[in-house]
Amino acid sequence: MGDDVELTDVLTAVGPRLRALRKARGATLARLSEETGISLSTLSRLEAGQREPTLKLLLPLAKAYGVPLDELVGAPQTGDPRIHPRPFTRHGNTWVPLTRYLGGMHAYKQVMPVPRNSTPRTTRPEQGTHEGYEWLYVLSGRLLLALGEHDLVLTAGEAAEFDTRTPHGFANGGDIPVEFLALYGAQGERMHVRVRPGGDEEAGGV
Repeated sequence: MGDDVELTDVLTAVGPRLRALRKARGATLARLSEETGISLSTLSRLEAGQREPTLKLLLPLAKAYGVPLDELVGAPQTGDPRIHPRPFTRHGNTWVPLTRYLGGMHAYKQVMPVPRNSTPRTTRPEQGTHEGYEWLYVLSGRLLLALGEHDLVLTAGEAAEFDTRTPHGFANGGDIPVEFLALYGAQGERMHVRVRPGGDEEAGGV
């Protein structure tokens, strides 16, 4: 009976976990329905805990979100604190998740390949908007950031932060792969940097 109760608890938690994951990605139920082929009503009932999360439903959702299946069902952790990131590819770019929880800030490493023609891109990347706040730090290469009406090129060691309700888009602005770290808060969380103990300064959002 104990195993049955534990399984029930896991399944009950799937709905809120799916909702949090969708919101963290800035996706709508309608867009998710188009991507997975799952009806809008079924997705809504899944998130509300009114539909059993079967393997047939969870597999396309895991693929759409780019996460392992055990993350969707909240499989118990083994006690190992190490994170074993599983890279996934989206729109030709490689993403390496650096956090495994659904709430709060999300951290990723993103790798954009060299443009097909091997020459720096000069056209503006397509822009989009969604709720949240994002912070970027370039590790290598040149990142073209189209933010609102501004076009910025960030190089290694440079950082940027912005409200994701501002139209924005990214592209590789150089002739080598660009790698950068991204911190994203779906609810508008901002990163805060503090000086070491004893300092007399504190910076808010970087």
